[in-house]
Amino acid sequence: MKLSVAGIAWDAGRFFIARRVSGGAVGDKWEFPGGKVEEGESCEAALKREYREEFAVDISLGAFLGSASFEHRGIPRMVKAYRIFFDHTNFTLTEHTQWRWASLDEITGLDFVDSDRRLLPALQRAIFF
Repeated sequence: MKLSVAGIAWDAGRFFIARRVSGGAVGDKWEFPGGKVEEGESCEAALKREYREEFAVDISLGAFLGSASFEHRGIPRMVKAYRIFFDHTNFTLTEHTQWRWASLDEITGLDFVDSDRRLLPALQRAIFF
């Protein structure tokens, strides 16, 4: 099974999300940023690499928040979500056109990546219990 990771930052009930550049299967969709875990790479290393590549920012990781299974192009996959923290939001966007903080209610109304949408129940449990 192919593995991906998503970094979840939140503050005052609002989550950090970003909108992908156009093109590809997730073009123009909103997401919890992250990406594929490469062969021999830990989830922590993958998230740190992805945030450096996509936002030019270093992150620190907190707790594992949950996972969701999905299928992409006929291949079973899993996305694991981890709490993340960053010191600043002076991002350099390379794979996204914009970013914002959004509540869970706002996220449900956005054109959001399906695999990340499946993480919403785990996130509700994580921040409210």
